[in-house]
Amino acid sequence: MDLSLTEEQQLIQDTAKRFAESELAPVAEELDQTKDKSILLTNCKKLAELGFMGLNIQGEYGGTEAGVVAFSLAMTEIARACASTAVTMSVTNMVAEVIQAMGTEEQKNRYLPLICSGEYRAGSFCLTESGAGSDPASMRTQAVKTENGYAISGTKQWITSAEFAGVFVVWAVTDPEAKKGKGITCFLVDADSAGITVGPAEKKMGQHGSATNEVHFDNVEVPESAILGKLNDGFRLAVAELAGGRIGIGSLALGVGLAAMDYAVAYTQERKQFGRPIADFQGLQWMIADRCTELEAARLLLMNAADRKERGLPFAKEASMAKVFASEKANQACYSALQLLGGYGYMQEYPLERYARDVRITSIYEGTSEVQRLIIAREIMREHG
Repeated sequence: MDLSLTEEQQLIQDTAKRFAESELAPVAEELDQTKDKSILLTNCKKLAELGFMGLNIQGEYGGTEAGVVAFSLAMTEIARACASTAVTMSVTNMVAEVIQAMGTEEQKNRYLPLICSGEYRAGSFCLTESGAGSDPASMRTQAVKTENGYAISGTKQWITSAEFAGVFVVWAVTDPEAKKGKGITCFLVDADSAGITVGPAEKKMGQHGSATNEVHFDNVEVPESAILGKLNDGFRLAVAELAGGRIGIGSLALGVGLAAMDYAVAYTQERKQFGRPIADFQGLQWMIADRCTELEAARLLLMNAADRKERGLPFAKEASMAKVFASEKANQACYSALQLLGGYGYMQEYPLERYARDVRITSIYEGTSEVQRLIIAREIMREHG
């Protein structure tokens, strides 16, 4: 089995690494502390100029055509420097991919060049509601048929990049009488449409630099041409696209975990106690060995899921395996890295406390660890049915 990267994949990874080290790392702490969105938007514009806002999008629409493996590699490198920038990049790529996969030619030509070029500073995925998180089929947002199209009303919660998105991908119930999950439709809604109210940025534990907002739709009128995919087929579309998004979030988690361990390993080689570097103590060596082994396993799971998606093979189970393993092991890596620094790890002068805050959400969003295990078990049962 050849696990080596292609020349293009290696180039994407190297470019992401250089950009992360030169542009993101120097401002990551400032972005976290000040929540200055201008820093994030500058980062995102530069990423778009590098082609990183459409890594798996066809060139005719302004994309890079680098593929899913390259996307995962780039996500990991960006997250090693700044998780807030990485999540914005991940969701924007996901929005672009769902438009490419299910959009009409008119929709693709209208939206994809704006996303890939950075003219639309971000795209937002409006699925979650206060009573419909792990159970999105229970959503209450509705799209009522009108003479000219549909009128969307409802509230979406915890929407990444909502306050500066150019387009929303919105799920709404179009047939309230249908069986649960069968009467939901996906719409493309311009962010400047009348009737949309974006709430203030949520106060979060981590990833302070990324915007997370509530979005309220009050009879927002859209034409029939705004339907993405087929009428009443939106739930299936959501499930399919979330599987791809899990590769992005798993890659993000891996990047944060790797950054934490890199910092901690370097620290143990410099920090001395009892007259010698603490890296000499076997107990700490075993902690480092275990965490780094787990992160390498996470990397291979992510590469497998990304490769399967890129080749058009079923990948839902593999994406969930990669996401749950990468996010949970990255959380452990950040916790262990902080422990290796002792009291210093708890101080904001060092980046470990930020890594620990930033990585925590990765086992929750894009599907909790518990939901991932349900998906994995369901797919295994189906294979053996």
